[in-house]
Amino acid sequence: MAAINAIYSTLLLTLGAALTASISSCSSPANNLNATSQSGDNTAIVIDNSVRPAADSARDRYRHPVETLAFFQLEPQHTVVEIWPGGGWYSRILAPYLQADGRYIAAHWAADSPVAFFRNSRAAFDQEFTQPEQPYGPVRVLILEPPRQNQLTADIQADRILTFRNVHNWMRNHQEQAIFDSMFAALRAGGILGVVEHRAPPGFSRDDMVKSGYVSESYVQQLAENAGFVLEARSEVNANTADSKDYPDGVWTLPPSLRLGETNKARYLTIGESDRMTLRFRKPL
Repeated sequence: MAAINAIYSTLLLTLGAALTASISSCSSPANNLNATSQSGDNTAIVIDNSVRPAADSARDRYRHPVETLAFFQLEPQHTVVEIWPGGGWYSRILAPYLQADGRYIAAHWAADSPVAFFRNSRAAFDQEFTQPEQPYGPVRVLILEPPRQNQLTADIQADRILTFRNVHNWMRNHQEQAIFDSMFAALRAGGILGVVEHRAPPGFSRDDMVKSGYVSESYVQQLAENAGFVLEARSEVNANTADSKDYPDGVWTLPPSLRLGETNKARYLTIGESDRMTLRFRKPL
């Protein structure tokens, strides 16, 4: 198993190095909004698969973590805040990567949240990531559940703030603008906000987005710009043209949720995970 992990990590190192070496930083963001991928340094993103369960690794072909984090120009010495990490899929990548020289912070739900799902998710996260014997390195957990509790403040001065498939969740409770505003405050000037989200087709209303879990790129951009961010680039690394976005249970019809159980399961597995936008915003200097 150790040999397999070593081979896989070497492969990812080669991929990440090739990716970052082949792309350069942009001097004019407006000219690079359709970039496939872009990085400002030659740092390879290496995933430590020795701390990841097989079920996590199986999702890599849909979520492209190496390419996605390279697009967000992640470096090992960065202070990184992940917003609402849920069960920790990206946490198992980010925390080990930042363990030696950087800092990983999870902005999670409150342990005493009035929402049972939030309480249970936070308890499971703490059990895995904050215990003394865990393999991920130091993990700091903040509360981000506005307006009730919000510890994401300007004191943090993060280099990167990242969030994966969460904007639709914020919209359910009309928290989306408050969270974008908080992310802007907690990011240092010149820092990057990276957003991955299920992408809605044209014409979806806000109610359609909340119900389906798919959000329009224009709405995400509006929220970010309202907070003060500038859209620097977008990537199609997490696109899925097979996703028709018209399912009985919205995006949760597709894997990994598969809410319809065995009904048309083979079809949904063939489609794979959702079509996703990948957007890179910068906080102006």
